[in-house]
Amino acid sequence: MPREKALALIEEGIDLIEIAPSAKPPVARLMSFDKFRYMQEKAEKKARVAQKSAGPKQIQISARAAQNDLLIKARQLEKFLEEGRQVDVAMRLRGREKANKGWALQRLDDFLKMITVEYKKLGEPKFGGRGLMVPIIKK
Repeated sequence: MPREKALALIEEGIDLIEIAPSAKPPVARLMSFDKFRYMQEKAEKKARVAQKSAGPKQIQISARAAQNDLLIKARQLEKFLEEGRQVDVAMRLRGREKANKGWALQRLDDFLKMITVEYKKLGEPKFGGRGLMVPIIKK
């Protein structure tokens, strides 16, 4: 559209918004500025949501969980590993379980043996506030 015709439309109440200032010639759009700002905010929000989901996943298990419950958690963990995600396996310990660290490590090793996908531990299990945690990734 010729420049003069676009400037004439601006006087009628339509906004002229510069989209690509570095292009030759610069690209502008005739539309409501409020609508443009709404679309920009919507795109930024969508980008933020996509960015947040890139962190490591966490699987929480209990030291006294039944075998079938652990199998379900192992299948979910395998799905995360297949996606290429880092997974933090957190074993919750309660009360006197925290004092019996050898038993807790054995239960964690038993759970990790259920995983059929090849994986690599990023570190040794660390004891923390509510139990122990070990990060793993797919080999």
